[in-house]
Amino acid sequence: MRRYIYQFSQKMITSIWWLLFAPMLLFAVVSPNIILGDNATFGTSTTLLTTGLIIVIVAVLIMNYAYPRVHRGLYRLLITHQIRTAGGLLALVFIGQIVFVTFVHPVSGFDAGMLHYAATSAKHVQEVGVTAYYSLNQNNMPIMLFMHWLSEVTGQTSWQFFDYLTLLFVDLSAAFNILSVLVVRRSALGIAMYLHAGWLAVFPSIIMPYTDAWGLPLVSFFMLCYFVMSQTKRPPLLRVAAAVGFGVSVTLTYFMKPSSIIPVIAIAIISCLARLRSRQGSQTTMIFVTVAMAILMLESAGITYHYTNQAIQNQTYIKIDKSRSIPAIHFMAMGVYGSGGYSEKQAIQMAVLPTKAQKTAYSIKMLKRQLKKLGPWGYLEFLVKKQRNNTADGTFGWLKEGNFFRENQKPSDQGFSNWLKNFIYLYGRHIADFRFVAQLWWITLLVIIALGFGPRRQLLQLLRLAMIGGFIFLLLFEGGRSRYLIQYLPCLLLLGVFSFERAVVNIRRVVDWYQRKLQAAIAADEAE
Repeated sequence: MRRYIYQFSQKMITSIWWLLFAPMLLFAVVSPNIILGDNATFGTSTTLLTTGLIIVIVAVLIMNYAYPRVHRGLYRLLITHQIRTAGGLLALVFIGQIVFVTFVHPVSGFDAGMLHYAATSAKHVQEVGVTAYYSLNQNNMPIMLFMHWLSEVTGQTSWQFFDYLTLLFVDLSAAFNILSVLVVRRSALGIAMYLHAGWLAVFPSIIMPYTDAWGLPLVSFFMLCYFVMSQTKRPPLLRVAAAVGFGVSVTLTYFMKPSSIIPVIAIAIISCLARLRSRQGSQTTMIFVTVAMAILMLESAGITYHYTNQAIQNQTYIKIDKSRSIPAIHFMAMGVYGSGGYSEKQAIQMAVLPTKAQKTAYSIKMLKRQLKKLGPWGYLEFLVKKQRNNTADGTFGWLKEGNFFRENQKPSDQGFSNWLKNFIYLYGRHIADFRFVAQLWWITLLVIIALGFGPRRQLLQLLRLAMIGGFIFLLLFEGGRSRYLIQYLPCLLLLGVFSFERAVVNIRRVVDWYQRKLQAAIAADEAE
């Protein structure tokens, strides 16, 4: 019976995964970001930079296939010495990030701008608009208070300072991910470095100090702690430290971005399923170790929660009206309108309605009204479109927030800073080039994951289940653009790394099959 439940659960995870991932891959491949030349969707056009990049890629592929010496050279560079090559690429990307933030650090609007505005001045938090914002959006209080503490400790208040911090947090996430690969599968270390170098090279959100990027190292760290804990061959003290780190990081993740703890639910489910598959004789020992680890995690999480929550509740930096907080049902109501994202009309109502009960009643009414209007089939069609909106864009919704940058979105052609801005500003000359390259990386990652099908290994199932949870959350609540997917990037990147080896095996099988068919056809023609 236990084996049947385990097998059934694994099949369900795999089925739901492909049900949600297949549209994601399809929509990414047909995204307008990947259009070469004139783009009617955005009213932009790629330049000779993208054309040159494509020519170089195609030329290298042809030379690799046609010239044995080139093939041997590339193999030696990219495979034999992949740690050195990938490490060099990561170093170059890191230097590029520092240069980028040094020359490009525009002040943003929307929520990120409000965080910086409130965190850097005691006068600002006395303004009616600021107190009203945080009374409504109390979920942004922890990061704002953390930013204020950093500002006080360092004496720094500039946007550029917080951009450097964002850069640090994003790169810490990449470092923790690579350490996870080192812990779980050392042989995949080179691939992990390649994939993360590609990600960091096309991730301009390092200049956007907000929960999306600041929560990344916490997610990566608790995943690393879980991998260390789950390895019985690791030193006991190291596993104990990992259990404590897991509890602390999960709790801090909850305060930073609550929806980012969804992978923890996946970890709990996969761990329970693993107990079903374990041998009966080892159950007592495994249960003892699991309970001991759970106690450590819960204690560290409880202590962290107590002191963090106390610090937030007892803060005197800003006075807010706690009764005006926006209820969670509001974000579910917004999630069924339009593209499934932000609704200005409903947001205004949240500000107008005085009590939480009234806000809840209004949101429930709006949710029921729209679901009734859509009907079962209409809602299903809406979810398919929303999955596209949530996942297809490899730029992660770059420039899609209202008032994204406060300065002029059309940079001039003078100076190195403006040359860089032309790649990421709305009316920049090279914005289509950036979208194309970012989308190309995104498609590459998703194709690797798609081709990594095969045996249902527990590690892959864990990461798939974590992503399933993230997909479902974004389908049910506010989404509409792939910016919300950033919080789950650690899981997706690790899934790409651990799928790569199997993807190569599957590609070789297809190539071998094709060659056998071709040889058989040639032999048949010769026999005739």
